[in-house]
Amino acid sequence: MQTEDSIGFQILRAIRRIIRRTAEHSRNVGKQGGVSVPQMLCLKAVSEFPADTEVTVAMIAASVQLSAPTVSRILDRMENSGFLSRERKSKDRRKVCVSLTDKGWQRIKNLPAPLHEQFLSRLGTLDPIQCLGLLKALEKIVELMDAEGLDAAPVLTPELEVGPTGTLPFDDVNHES
Repeated sequence: MQTEDSIGFQILRAIRRIIRRTAEHSRNVGKQGGVSVPQMLCLKAVSEFPADTEVTVAMIAASVQLSAPTVSRILDRMENSGFLSRERKSKDRRKVCVSLTDKGWQRIKNLPAPLHEQFLSRLGTLDPIQCLGLLKALEKIVELMDAEGLDAAPVLTPELEVGPTGTLPFDDVNHES
């Protein structure tokens, strides 16, 4: 029988701390930025395309690694909140282009850094051998938890429980927005 001090329990506690930190960051994004993490990621994605680019839902979806239908639902909420607009600009009238409004650009300025960006920055300060060791250990944990077959975008957020088709099983996530 394992005790609470066993390596297994310590590993489970470490995993739980990661999950809690992810949830805490998500709550802070909502409080500080007034948007959900998926909304924040989509806003940032739109803002990072060159100004002369006709940004489409498909381009945003590829950038945030979510399905186009999921991103479209996220964009619906942000359009309703006045953060972006969608219009048919090009010669191909079927093509809908997304752009940030002044309110959207203002929101971008007030957003905290996404947790995955903070993590990658800190990870970059480690020795490459250390990073490889961390990766191998995490891959072993994934295997032990029978999670090898699960697809996951490299984004740390508790809300993005993406199904096998790349869609969310529930509506956008931040029920306040």
